[in-house]
Amino acid sequence: MLTVRATALGLDHPLLTGMLLFLPLAFGLNALEVHPLLTFVVSGLAIVPLAAMIAHATESLAKVVGTALGGLLNATFGNATEMVISIVALQQGLVEVVKASIAGTIIANLLLALGAGMALGGFKYPLQEFQPHAARINASSLILALVVLLTPASIHYTSDGLEPATLIQFSLVASGLLLMFYLLSLFFSMKTHRHLYEAEADSDLETSHDQPPVAWNSAVLLGASIVLVFISEILVGSLEKAIHTVGLSPLFTGVILIPLFGGTVEYITVIRFARKNKMDLAVSVAMGSSLQIVLLIAPVLVVAGYLMGQPMSLEFGPFELMAMAVAVLVSNNISSDGNSNWLEGVLMLVAYSVLATAFYFHP
Repeated sequence: MLTVRATALGLDHPLLTGMLLFLPLAFGLNALEVHPLLTFVVSGLAIVPLAAMIAHATESLAKVVGTALGGLLNATFGNATEMVISIVALQQGLVEVVKASIAGTIIANLLLALGAGMALGGFKYPLQEFQPHAARINASSLILALVVLLTPASIHYTSDGLEPATLIQFSLVASGLLLMFYLLSLFFSMKTHRHLYEAEADSDLETSHDQPPVAWNSAVLLGASIVLVFISEILVGSLEKAIHTVGLSPLFTGVILIPLFGGTVEYITVIRFARKNKMDLAVSVAMGSSLQIVLLIAPVLVVAGYLMGQPMSLEFGPFELMAMAVAVLVSNNISSDGNSNWLEGVLMLVAYSVLATAFYFHP
């Protein structure tokens, strides 16, 4: 009976079931305020079974609602963590940390998550295919997002005596336009051109009678995501305290470490789908999550910061912009043909490693 319930949760391995014990342990260590490194390790391990549950629930829902909505659900619930953590950081006035984590999340999703999925999936399947039309539309949307992010820095470095309020006002207008485009893109992918985002095999999928119902999977997805938000807060909080003992720079912490651990759900989900040869879902989660960060979460944070008296612009540093541009260009070039192999995945992982190393040595 216990095995059946664990399988219904997506914990199809005894090790994953056992790792649920890390959940109460993480909350206990955080309450007792023990060494932050220990709290960090335990909370990181606690995220693994939650990620497995979210991935399983998304996969099951995708069989009913389709690849497009399934990928959107996973990206939305996965990014809920970043949204909550960023709003808390904004309230504390950590504007630069929030912007660094936005840049880092985009880089990690496009190069680390998608690269790991293509590499590990490619080792099992020589050539994996996904919808090229959807990939090209996502690629074009990422280019638009990159243009918007490059504009404030361009205004700053080509203007003399620029008032900081000018970039805030520009960011508010640009945020409104990005939010409008995000809503239109949802209408495009969910309504008028849904067929471009659905895997060809979706119509052939049959839901077995022993498959958990939609209500169950929806409840698992929602419940695991809520718990994930609290665990992620513990993880990031303990990480910020632990890094002071090893002397890491705030830039490396914000761009690499926080997104690396805060986005565990996306990484595990993409790899899980790729290993099952469901590259449409894998690409949808990785690229969709990045798009949601820059088209939805960043604009919402700009507006929220303005309302909270902690104004945040969309101006990023030159090094962060370079890294985001590399991530967009590499991922777009590899995904544009609608198929992938393990070498392309390794290429993306090497690109991410180079950028991570550069941020580590950046003064």
